[in-house]
Amino acid sequence: MNARVNKIAVVTGAGSGIGRSVALTLAAAGWSVAAAGRRTEPLEETAAAARAAGAEGDVLCVRADVSDPAEVTALFETVREHYGRLDLLFNNAGTFGPAGVALEDITYEAWRSVVDVNLTGSFLCAQAAFRAMKAQDPQGGRIINNGSISAHVPRPNSIAYTATKHAMTGLTKSLSLDGRPYRIACGQIDIGNAATEMTERMQTGILQANGQLAVEPVMDAADVARTVLHMAELPLEANVQFATVMASAMPYIGRG
Repeated sequence: MNARVNKIAVVTGAGSGIGRSVALTLAAAGWSVAAAGRRTEPLEETAAAARAAGAEGDVLCVRADVSDPAEVTALFETVREHYGRLDLLFNNAGTFGPAGVALEDITYEAWRSVVDVNLTGSFLCAQAAFRAMKAQDPQGGRIINNGSISAHVPRPNSIAYTATKHAMTGLTKSLSLDGRPYRIACGQIDIGNAATEMTERMQTGILQANGQLAVEPVMDAADVARTVLHMAELPLEANVQFATVMASAMPYIGRG
């Protein structure tokens, strides 16, 4: 175990987008980060970016598919062996699924792949983090789930993604309640239009509820990361239960 480590975080989906931005922000603030994802090369790019920026915390790359129970178990066992404890899980890994496919044309396989990553993967990681935080001394820690504006309102042709993000809210509430006796806090950040690979199409035109295509404003993913850092560094006696961070002019308030 690295003696200089102060706080330890696991960030899933850390090889790109919001996950990478959060991993870099936590490392810059002195956290040691286990960066998890399905592909090793993007994770190593995240770690290299942290080093290049002179981050105080280290970044440990761990290849893991969150939809695979055995790989999730191995991820958290690696964190335990390397750091000795866990203070934060940012449950971020996710997929939108087939874009632009009408509800009646979505295959079972496409539906299942979204549910496996967004919902089952989030549960598996939260369960493993919960077990670690309950067993460690001092007891406790924090789980932050990446929800979405879609946890409140859907986009057209997004039933799989939207259903899983609504389910994420139930996961958050149950974790928050069940974690009370063990000083395990759980909150959710609902993000709207952060500029990532997943949202590139918003800048060229995306389907609206009225059937038209429209370009939507986006915000820097670093604005999301700063919010996650604020939530993460609260004392365990305080919790941001739900936070919404969105591009100010995006069509969410009044969508549809």
